[in-house]
Amino acid sequence: MTCRQTLQTLFTEIPDVFWPGIALLKADVQIINRSPQLGSHPLLSSATQFPSCQVSAGNLGSVRHQHWLLFCWTSSWLLQPPFDFSFSRQISISHIFGTATGLKTPSDRNPSKTSRPSIMAAFLFGRSTDLPWPQGDSGNSSDTILSGVHFNLSTLQFFNYTLYGNETLSNGSSCYMNTPKLIADYLYENGSFVNSTSCYKAIDPIGTRGITGIAMCAAFGVALVLSLTTLAKHGKLYIPKDSRFYPIGRRWQWYWAFFVCGCAFAGLILNVDVDRYRVQELPIIVTTFFYYLMSLGTVCVVWEAVRHWGSWLERQYVDPNPFILPDDDRRSKIEFYLPLWFYLIAWMNFFMIIPRNWTFAYKQNDPEQMATEAEPSATGPRFKAGAFLLFVCWLTICFSMWHSIKHYKPRNRGFFNRSIGLVRAIPLRFLLIIPLCLGVVGYQALISFQFQYSVVKADGPVPIIYGWGYGCPLLILFIQILYGWASPNEDKELIRLRRERGQASDRELGITRKPAWWSRVRGDHIVGSFRDRLLKNVEEIGPTQGTGRREEGEMERHIRENMRDEARDEDGDIELPNLRKNEYNPREDRAGVSNIRRKSAVGPDGEERLDRATTDRVINLASNILFPNPEEVEKRDREAELERARRIAYLQEDGPAPPSYSEQQRSRRTSNGTLNSVNAPPTQVRSMLDL
Repeated sequence: MTCRQTLQTLFTEIPDVFWPGIALLKADVQIINRSPQLGSHPLLSSATQFPSCQVSAGNLGSVRHQHWLLFCWTSSWLLQPPFDFSFSRQISISHIFGTATGLKTPSDRNPSKTSRPSIMAAFLFGRSTDLPWPQGDSGNSSDTILSGVHFNLSTLQFFNYTLYGNETLSNGSSCYMNTPKLIADYLYENGSFVNSTSCYKAIDPIGTRGITGIAMCAAFGVALVLSLTTLAKHGKLYIPKDSRFYPIGRRWQWYWAFFVCGCAFAGLILNVDVDRYRVQELPIIVTTFFYYLMSLGTVCVVWEAVRHWGSWLERQYVDPNPFILPDDDRRSKIEFYLPLWFYLIAWMNFFMIIPRNWTFAYKQNDPEQMATEAEPSATGPRFKAGAFLLFVCWLTICFSMWHSIKHYKPRNRGFFNRSIGLVRAIPLRFLLIIPLCLGVVGYQALISFQFQYSVVKADGPVPIIYGWGYGCPLLILFIQILYGWASPNEDKELIRLRRERGQASDRELGITRKPAWWSRVRGDHIVGSFRDRLLKNVEEIGPTQGTGRREEGEMERHIRENMRDEARDEDGDIELPNLRKNEYNPREDRAGVSNIRRKSAVGPDGEERLDRATTDRVINLASNILFPNPEEVEKRDREAELERARRIAYLQEDGPAPPSYSEQQRSRRTSNGTLNSVNAPPTQVRSMLDL
């Protein structure tokens, strides 16, 4: 059995998991038999002689030959077989291992190696993007000229540097630019360059994608500022908040608008450097990451707008009668569970797309790397599932709008009339933003199948990426802002509706109310002290009845005079007429002044009048009650405060200790009072006075 047959037979039985990552190996994959004696080795005891074995570029096309090459090299290192390797080309065994087993290796991090991420494919098709070293000075084989600068070729080869067609120089760990303005000035013997420029820097000018991104970023910044103004307008409260309609419900659409503007702002700021990097780095990852967050936030903006519109319809519907709709019907259950369902699907979209390894975004520095690394990851099944979940969210939005129209808008009969009524019931804002939201979902679905239109692709079509990908969210935000400017605050609108209902009720009852300026003309809006309000009420009442705000009617005056006459009539028709007072009864007139007061109360015309002293006393008493003396009021207040302090101090004093429980037991004695009250004879009622 030959060397190749023996090693292939043994290696086909070894699974891929037993092969660890291997460091770089310089080999031209020529294995030359160095000694014919290996029969004593236990692993290859069946082979007595190894003829010359050749591993050509074509042998590396299959996985089995790749495994065979790895096994040959590992055996030569571990088992010390008599193999020798001739070096004429730099091959990364870590890339061979990564391609053969499908695992990621640290050297894949270097995107400047246009052939190494798919080196097996390069060998398979017989081509490579490695460039030969330019010739240096004549007669000096260790000299090379790169962009007009001389370098030591032996040092470059010793540190595994390779020249690539994208104007880069790399050894798998370090990458430097190879352009006339950015080439290093000198190379030391330790492999370090002087005045070099790394590949991972923004060195190119801003392209079309960067300029368009700056314009879109400014537009989203304007939308952010305008959204703040709309939130201040619609988020303010003018009536007490209701537990059934929380104020935060009307603010969520603006909160999500802030989220969308922030994600777009962060992604588009770094998008400027996508064109400036020769080898893609962090900017393309950040741009892609925040774009998917912005798409999810845009769908949430539309959802909150539709959901709150239904809540506003319900609020107007139940405001005249809070008990017109039950709280436990199918309608209320749908309105309770529908937001939970929407955000469940939205979070599933988030976890399908966001938590992942985003390093595939910068692996697009050549067509091969893009086809093998970036495109399969950007169009993977998780992105397709995320687009489908986003479409389910859009269907939920449409169902929520239909549910609100069904329960809170007038119903029509017939299919044709219902269709017309449905279209008329939808606000113009929703006729615009819901199709735009479908456009956001459609673009995400498109880029999950077609990589050439994706925002992940660095050189993708700018009109499609910005016009479709970023244009739809931006239009949705500005439509929302225009709606916020045009529509009034909901609390103010509710106050207006209540005022209209009150005016309609007044017209039905025949009540005419004073205009709003009436109270200001009369000074009713001025709120003073209690004494000022009391004096104002006295002035409105006036000295006679009916001189206040409302003039006394003829019927009211007639009733009042009759009641006054009946009160003066001592012989009125009542159950027990008033007994005539005995003028000579000493108990009624102890001072003997009854006749004097009676005589003074009768005028010359025979009408009863009060004397001047009594009138003055009554007036003084009334004036003291209505307009008390400030000094007396302050004196009473001081006395009341002192009395209050004295009572508080008395209540806080420590009194004598209560008697102990034992003393109470000793002092307790039986009483026969209860027995006497029970055994006493019943009370005999002799007259009504006993009761």
